[in-house]
Amino acid sequence: MFYQSMNHVSLYTALFVVVLIWISTRRNPFLALVEIGKEMLRSYKFLLLIVAMAGVLALNKYELQIENNMHLTSDFTGFIFGLEGHFVEGFQHLFYTPWLTPIIVFFYIFMLQSVLAASIGVYLLDKNRLMLYATCYAIIINYALAIPFYLYFPVNEVWSYAPAGVRFVMLDIFPKFEEEYRPLSGLNNCFPSLHTSISVTMALLAFRSGNRRWMVITSISALMIVFGIFYLGIHWLTDMFGGTLLAVLSSSLGIQFSRLTLRNTENVLAVRSRTSN
Repeated sequence: MFYQSMNHVSLYTALFVVVLIWISTRRNPFLALVEIGKEMLRSYKFLLLIVAMAGVLALNKYELQIENNMHLTSDFTGFIFGLEGHFVEGFQHLFYTPWLTPIIVFFYIFMLQSVLAASIGVYLLDKNRLMLYATCYAIIINYALAIPFYLYFPVNEVWSYAPAGVRFVMLDIFPKFEEEYRPLSGLNNCFPSLHTSISVTMALLAFRSGNRRWMVITSISALMIVFGIFYLGIHWLTDMFGGTLLAVLSSSLGIQFSRLTLRNTENVLAVRSRTSN
């Protein structure tokens, strides 16, 4: 039911975002739409952040076309396999269980984008501007740093590299994955793992937010997604390490940039207040 087409995926993702915001804040999730409008009117910097975030997400969407137009032929898959060998094959054989597969696919397909979008709604309703701005900055940094690697350090997914001996378990649940989802995620866009970096980034920020329910949700999501990238036979161990480092960097810089932005904004408001008086 969930995986008939990308239209179904998009519809259910929106539903899960609403549910996640409600569980985490115990408030009407649709109020987040009102709050985001207020914040954009209150601060042009936030509006610029939203535009920049939309821009980098659009760039990621068209990265495959850019790569094709650049006619790049590099392939570092063999190098990565030489570093770690059959780790993913052993992992998959150790943990594969038919009843677990639908759960892992759910987290891999839905929870990444659901948690990302819900984070903004949660922080808006919590009036947590520091984490709101930090989330926007961190998303921009994640994609901005990952895309150059996808262009100039292409690594194919584990299952597609025959010597790795790994099966693409995703197709057990989502048979049309290659037709429906693949145009959004290139076969050679492995290092660093954005599924790892985005999910871990959201969890790291949640730990700093003070919202315990959101902390639990993002932590479980990150753990399941990181487990899933190996279970499904998609990512290499090296991809996970790269994604984790990117998450630590993005979340740390995101918080620092957020503090700087809000501090400057408050200073400007204070000056305006004194001037008007």
